[in-house]
Amino acid sequence: MKQQGVRPEDAESTSDASSRPDTADANEKPVTKADPPSGKGAARADEAPIDEVEGDEPLLPARVHRPSDLMRLLVGVLAIVVLIAIAAFAHGTTSGLEQDINKGTGQAPDLLIKIAGLASSIAILLVPVAFAIERLIKRDGLRIADGVLAAVLAHGVTLATDLWVARAAPDSIQDALTQPSPGDINALTDPVHGYLAPVIAYMTAVGMSRRPRWRAVLWIVLLLDAFSMLVTGYTTPFSIILTVLIGWTVAYGTLYAVGSPNVRPTGRTLMAGLRTVGFHPVSASREETPDAADNGDRGRRYFVTLETGPPLDVTVVDREQQAQGFFYRVWRNLTLRGFATRRSLQSLRQALEQEALLAYAAIAAGANAPKLIATSELGPDAVMLVYEHTGGHTLDSLAEEEISDELLRSTWHQVRALQSRRIAHRRLAGDAILVDRSGTVILTDLRGGEIAAGDLLLRMDVAQLMTTLALQVGAERAVASAVAVLGPDAVADCLPMLQPIALTRSTRATLRRLARERAEREREAVLEASRQSKQARAGAAAEDSAVVPAKPDKKAVRAQTRAEKRAMDEAVEEAREDDLLTQIRHEVLRIRPQAPVEPARLERVRPRTLISFIAGAIGAYFLLTQLTHIEFGPLVANAEWGWVIAAVLFSALSYVAAAMSLLGFVPERVPFPRTVAAQVAGSFVKIVAPAAVGGVALNTRFLQRAGVRPGLAVASVGASQLFGLGCHILMLLAFGYLTGTEKTPSLSPSRTVIAGLLTVAVLVLVATSVPFMRKFVVTRVRSLFAGVVPRMLDVLQRPQKLVTGIGGMLLLTACFVMCLDASIRAFGDETTSLSIASVAVVFLAGNALGSAAPTPGGVGAVEATLTVGLIAVGLPSEVAAPAVLLFRLLTLWLPVLPGWLAFNHLTRKGAL
Repeated sequence: MKQQGVRPEDAESTSDASSRPDTADANEKPVTKADPPSGKGAARADEAPIDEVEGDEPLLPARVHRPSDLMRLLVGVLAIVVLIAIAAFAHGTTSGLEQDINKGTGQAPDLLIKIAGLASSIAILLVPVAFAIERLIKRDGLRIADGVLAAVLAHGVTLATDLWVARAAPDSIQDALTQPSPGDINALTDPVHGYLAPVIAYMTAVGMSRRPRWRAVLWIVLLLDAFSMLVTGYTTPFSIILTVLIGWTVAYGTLYAVGSPNVRPTGRTLMAGLRTVGFHPVSASREETPDAADNGDRGRRYFVTLETGPPLDVTVVDREQQAQGFFYRVWRNLTLRGFATRRSLQSLRQALEQEALLAYAAIAAGANAPKLIATSELGPDAVMLVYEHTGGHTLDSLAEEEISDELLRSTWHQVRALQSRRIAHRRLAGDAILVDRSGTVILTDLRGGEIAAGDLLLRMDVAQLMTTLALQVGAERAVASAVAVLGPDAVADCLPMLQPIALTRSTRATLRRLARERAEREREAVLEASRQSKQARAGAAAEDSAVVPAKPDKKAVRAQTRAEKRAMDEAVEEAREDDLLTQIRHEVLRIRPQAPVEPARLERVRPRTLISFIAGAIGAYFLLTQLTHIEFGPLVANAEWGWVIAAVLFSALSYVAAAMSLLGFVPERVPFPRTVAAQVAGSFVKIVAPAAVGGVALNTRFLQRAGVRPGLAVASVGASQLFGLGCHILMLLAFGYLTGTEKTPSLSPSRTVIAGLLTVAVLVLVATSVPFMRKFVVTRVRSLFAGVVPRMLDVLQRPQKLVTGIGGMLLLTACFVMCLDASIRAFGDETTSLSIASVAVVFLAGNALGSAAPTPGGVGAVEATLTVGLIAVGLPSEVAAPAVLLFRLLTLWLPVLPGWLAFNHLTRKGAL
């Protein structure tokens, strides 16, 4: 791009070499500032300019791993998989395609074929050598080394592919990739060209795609070689495509693994680039910016002083910085609707033009923004944008008392100016708002903005800025300043956008941190209230025993327990704080009670839905592969219907056991029949939510509706889950031990159990040795003991409740084990029956995996685990598959209709 706004008297030409990134200086330390030139500070024309860079500019790595190389690698692998799948399953299509091509090429003149073959054979060797010589002359030996490594790896992959196709590949793949050799009918042609794939890998790794002339020569040579090989019958169309894909994929895999040479411009390159656009820099100092997660592509910033005139702010953007956060942006583009995302990766030219356009558009709209005065390329891999210097402090660096109401309103005035011209900033975080020495607000970081933005993007800007200001000065002042400038209607319209997914990544991280701090304060308040209540009770008991030593009154003990619970509930209520977004909503609703509060649908697909779909598809594929070899007609006709009825009864009894396991940890009185109905309703909820989530939410809601306080309801369900986990682990170990000893006279456990215990021990050690995982586990355990353990102590004071809860858990497991055993006996005979211990181990393992699976009801994961487990313990696959299907039909699918009816009934009665 041409320079813009440069004074004619400042124009000065430099050599072309100075404008290119100085790769030789990539790892040099930054040059410290030298003494200023004498006289007026102007350098003489006959003196070489001195490149001076201040600040601690970090050393640049010699090689970088580019996300674009990884993406190309993944695309290549996917293309190879698709090609092999087509060759395997579309045999008729591949055969017809080969016949059509052979028919068309058979009419080519023999002389033309010989000339093309000879020329391509010579050129396919000369072109890489010529390119290597050209690169060595320009001192680019690293690229040649990368190309040679890629060629060697491609040759190895070629040999492995040839071996696999010849010995292990299905016949359809072999037919698509090979054909009888013209020279020897008994031999087959190579599935992959042994020399063509390495050449493609070499030329791709050395970067020929950036040189149009060499790229054209390469493609001409490749087409000639492929044409000659195809016409002479030494290859097939699919073999040529596979060869190109292997060479291309291996090249980008090599580049990503070893890294590409780093061509980032250094400070010296920046100084030389400034001289090419007519400036006379004296020194440049690197500005340190906050290391935010969503700021990685903002570029490096320099403060540059000139011989004459005011200083400059220069932003340097290169390909590596631009690619930071690439995969995060790709994920956002996949999961969010189109209007809520931006392009995941732009070219440097597009990024330069967009930022320049936004800078001019913002100033034309009347907003305060840095004035862009020049742009230039710093070689093929970097660009720079030169702005007039704007000193000051970012908004997030100011204390709350330093931010006046006038400053808040001035910030909103800048945003209103942008929105009056339909300009969306897209990143109104605290570090994008600059306050200069005079108190003027300047909006920076316009690079990610959009012109001609829609209403939703403009409303997202309002929601983002309100959240940013609320983080600094609180929700009340943030909303009041927005209403004073934009009006109550415009502020109310942004409420549907006030959701975490619509905010910047750094803002979401801050909100999560505040949520953790808020939860920690609530836990500390509960623990302090419990500690004070116990101290007061201990003091009162000591006084009573000193006056009248007698047995404690049960009514007095219960009254003290209730008083302690009330104190804990009051402490929770006092410590409970609304999250920041909720506070903003309350402030807006106080001004506009009729404002819309329903969040807008910004997500195209939820991550949990995507994961559930993938897991379910894998489980369904595995299950269908097991079912394809089973004849269900004779199997159903010979089924033992008595055992089927027994399985139905065991499945029905499991709901009574589930109600017992829940009520055993609830000291309050809750109707037992209604609890059984709630467990039946859980069968419907499991279909629309993961098994470990839906049941917990439904039971918690049911207890709250039954009169149990919210905190105690959560604690009761948590205590039930905790005891259930302990019983589950103990029973799995016990039955695993019995399974290992039932066929041996000694009481020694099986090797599988020992291996499982060692695996668990290793996982525990890994979890406790990694700081992040250790912090995660400690946080969860602390929250567990803060809420669940006091509830468990209450239950321990009522032995009958504890017996009911533990008995219900044991009965629940027994019902499921007997249901699975009855399903096995319904399709098997005496020779295929399993011991109860083996069935219990298989069920407990499958149930554990189903609880951890993200799919509703553990669909796919449970079926696959149970089927594999039953086959592993000796059950034939023709019995295991239908038995698992019957078990899941009785415990998951058939109860859906009764569960739906129970759910609606309890909802109408106000019990859910």
